[in-house]
Amino acid sequence: MTGSKLRVALFVTCLVDLHRPTVGFAAIKLLEDAGCRVEVPRAQTCCGQPAYNSGDRRTARDLALGILDAFGGYDYVVVPSGSCGGMISHHFPHLFDDDPNLRARADALAAKTFEIVAFLSDVLKIDSLPAHPIDGTVTYHDSCSGLRELGIKEQPRRLLASVGATVVEMKEPEICCGFGGTFCVKYPDISVRMVSDKTADIVATGADTVLAGDMGCLLNIAGRLQREGARVHARHTIEVLAGMTGQVPPIGEI
Repeated sequence: MTGSKLRVALFVTCLVDLHRPTVGFAAIKLLEDAGCRVEVPRAQTCCGQPAYNSGDRRTARDLALGILDAFGGYDYVVVPSGSCGGMISHHFPHLFDDDPNLRARADALAAKTFEIVAFLSDVLKIDSLPAHPIDGTVTYHDSCSGLRELGIKEQPRRLLASVGATVVEMKEPEICCGFGGTFCVKYPDISVRMVSDKTADIVATGADTVLAGDMGCLLNIAGRLQREGARVHARHTIEVLAGMTGQVPPIGEI
């Protein structure tokens, strides 16, 4: 399948917008290279996940209503984040269980919302991307939402191999990094222990760079790596897939 006739909306996410706009540009490049017509709805806001995870269903529902209006008219919605993608595709519909009409709209949006690597692999059926120079070796962290809610595991590894990346696996790549959105605020001591275990696993691989598909995980991991003085860079996977690593320093190193 090609994207030549697909009208795709990019859901940028708050963390990409505030901390790493390059990820948004990388997403647009990958989608346009695949033949998609990409638009970035200006009315988009937070997906509501922080409110939802904190039990504030009213705020989450209000934000979801805005997303339904902003993204309803596209063939697909693509997100450079497993957690935000999971929020829209798995949790939005249940915010409207009391309203059949809104539930139907949320179901329709959920069905066409995909994390970007899954969209490239599973929807567009892209098995390889143009190769480009990549310095050193990389290791890949499986974020909780991407892995457990969206089934993202082999897709990023397959595409990374296609662009020439050498992936060295961690001992436990599927273990949570301890970020968990509001979890790291509610349980900071546990969170620090978890991210310390994660960074130890990363360093033990000998990889030069750790990659992931969620900015929350990457900011958490990059911050801990720097505090520990570890010489491992952190980047979003699609920066590597799009060949844009030369345009911006690793996360947290600007």
